[in-house]
Amino acid sequence: MARIALLHSPLVGPACWGEVGAALSRQGHTVSAPGWRALEEIDSDYYPALISGMAADLDGEEPWVLVAHSGAGALTAALVEALGDRSNGVVLVDAIFPHPARSWMETAPPNLAAQLRGGVEFGLLPPWDRWWPPGALARLVPDATRLAALVDELAPIPLSFLEERAPPGTLSSPAAFLQLSGAYDEEGRQAVRQGWPVVRLPLHHLAMLTHPEAVGGAIHGLVERLTHG
Repeated sequence: MARIALLHSPLVGPACWGEVGAALSRQGHTVSAPGWRALEEIDSDYYPALISGMAADLDGEEPWVLVAHSGAGALTAALVEALGDRSNGVVLVDAIFPHPARSWMETAPPNLAAQLRGGVEFGLLPPWDRWWPPGALARLVPDATRLAALVDELAPIPLSFLEERAPPGTLSSPAAFLQLSGAYDEEGRQAVRQGWPVVRLPLHHLAMLTHPEAVGGAIHGLVERLTHG
């Protein structure tokens, strides 16, 4: 079994992974769901600060398989480089790919980027839950307790983070892709083109909160393929 690090998007918190972590532990894996350094604590150079903090948290001699959701995918190449031989694979879960030399805003759909810029106040964007239409998150995650755990970890997001260009690097370690929603069709196709193992679950972007056993089972299968061939 593997050591698995469940990496949440820097726009949310680690609560999104709680029940999936438990499901993977029952499969025999050693699981951690560490939090990225809070964006509001970083003045500039967000990517280096996030990477150095996470690399320090992922200690020990045994290697980690990095399982990255959503925006955490952009950080995986730099984190793999920082970990060196303490990383032995990456699973992107409904996640963007590393985008060296480009900012998050440059990779986002133009209409979303324009909408977000229009909501900036004092250099901050609203917390991630306010990016969605009213009631949309509750329809995806109808369990009020689970939704509250997600929302309670949210905070305003510095525009400067989304405008910072990502560091160089592409994924060269063993990698796989788990697609949960149609919004990540292109990333799924890119993973196929690169010869990665791909699993598609016709669920939604936050299925870790509503279908933890299914998501955990899919991650388990992909981790086994990456670590045991």
